[in-house]
Amino acid sequence: MNFQTIHLLVLSALACDAYKILLVFPFPSKSHAILGEGYVRNLLKAGHELTYITPYPKDPAPNLRVIQITQHAFEEKMNSMFTIEKLIDNTLALKEMFSILKSFIDTANDTVSNTEVQQLMLDPQTHFDVVIAEWMLTEIFSGFSKIFNCPLIWSSSMEPQSPILQLIDEMVHPAYSSNMLGLFEPPYNFFQRAINTLIEIGLKVAKWFSALIEEQIYKEAFAAAFKAKGLVQPSLEELRYSAALVLGNSHVSSGAPLKLPQNYKAIGGYHIDEQSKPLPKEFKNILDNSKQGVIYFSLGSVVPSKSMPAAIKTGLFEMFRNLKHTVIWKFEDEFQNVPDNVHVVKWAPQQSILAHPNCILFITHGGLLSTTETLHYGVPIIGMPIFGDQAMNVKKAVHKGIGLEVKFDSDTPKNLKAAINEVLSNQKYRDRVKELSLIYHDRPVSPGAELVHWVEHVVKTKGALHLRSPALHVPLYQKLLLDLIFVSLLLFLGFVFFVKFMVTRCLKKKTDIRKKTL
Repeated sequence: MNFQTIHLLVLSALACDAYKILLVFPFPSKSHAILGEGYVRNLLKAGHELTYITPYPKDPAPNLRVIQITQHAFEEKMNSMFTIEKLIDNTLALKEMFSILKSFIDTANDTVSNTEVQQLMLDPQTHFDVVIAEWMLTEIFSGFSKIFNCPLIWSSSMEPQSPILQLIDEMVHPAYSSNMLGLFEPPYNFFQRAINTLIEIGLKVAKWFSALIEEQIYKEAFAAAFKAKGLVQPSLEELRYSAALVLGNSHVSSGAPLKLPQNYKAIGGYHIDEQSKPLPKEFKNILDNSKQGVIYFSLGSVVPSKSMPAAIKTGLFEMFRNLKHTVIWKFEDEFQNVPDNVHVVKWAPQQSILAHPNCILFITHGGLLSTTETLHYGVPIIGMPIFGDQAMNVKKAVHKGIGLEVKFDSDTPKNLKAAINEVLSNQKYRDRVKELSLIYHDRPVSPGAELVHWVEHVVKTKGALHLRSPALHVPLYQKLLLDLIFVSLLLFLGFVFFVKFMVTRCLKKKTDIRKKTL
């Protein structure tokens, strides 16, 4: 056998292990795009062929097809709704929160209605071995797995929550688990348990109201593909619970040690490069030359720092001016009279900054990517949450002892200075984040390798049916043992009635006997 034949056999063997994967990450947020890119990077590295639906442009790469969709309406709505001014004034109305929920459904509608996505579904030559879709409060994307006759994997960007866990098992218990609003951290008092339970009920009601809208979108968007392939279109309700697996951007080091079903896999940190990229020269000079250490300040990508009221911005700059430390502030606007120890940048290589030994503190909005990165690199935090799961993430960080929380209000500069002094002067925060960093890193394999393993496992086992929870097939009244309680109550009442009847009968006989003897 010559070398060329051996080479062809090796290539054939490798090709047999390569799967065709559809990745659906259409939500227009930089943090969500980073999570999608994590799947792309790890799965391409493993040799698989990807079709990637995303709102962001991407450079061509072997084995990668990109379907770019526009989501300008969602971005404009988010920018208008979420500003630091509204957060400070407490004017984020409940109707706006429901509007955001509807925006996720609208984004899913725009995705499945996209012309190129429709062509993908109608193409008889296109097939996939598995669909991986980001779950954001809607299951519309479950239609892809039925169209392509392959397993479905949900990607969850948050800590395990009832809305996603109910798709593969059942809701988490509100008596000891946080919800996505993150109002409290367990253990809860009576009032907090009541609020948690009401929130869970509210989420159920909101989902019930949105179900009809989702069903209509699903029917219209997938009808042509089902018809073209000669398939009967099932209802969305049938497909909601069809996922083989949930891959969650979570880990016990940053979250709670909840009981989880076998087909929920925590892969938090998979978006982080195993080898940190070298710092650009200008950032390297700042970090290398900072004798007192660097404080990195970033509020993420959704709510820009420039939306802060002028008084707070000025107050923060003046507060930073009086620090002996260097500050790198990711700020999207120009600013005059910047202190010498403050470096304002419109973009920052966050992971590479946190990886530098001179980075001593991370002031963050509390997004799960950022709180995961702070554990990965072992840097304490000060959290300034704005919306969504950020409040929950920051509360968990404070509860675990790796940082403090500062709220946005007129006293933010003063309170932030006090928090900085506390975290940097008290060794317990750095010691604790190092302990949790050890827990985070102490895994059998890296998060990226685990991601690849479970995706391949689902394909190899044709949907990983062996991991599916029997709870999906048990109605609520049986889970709560209501039928057993009802029957037991009937038996108990029957027994009480029987005993009462027998006692009454015996007493009556004794009474009759006494009357006869008299």
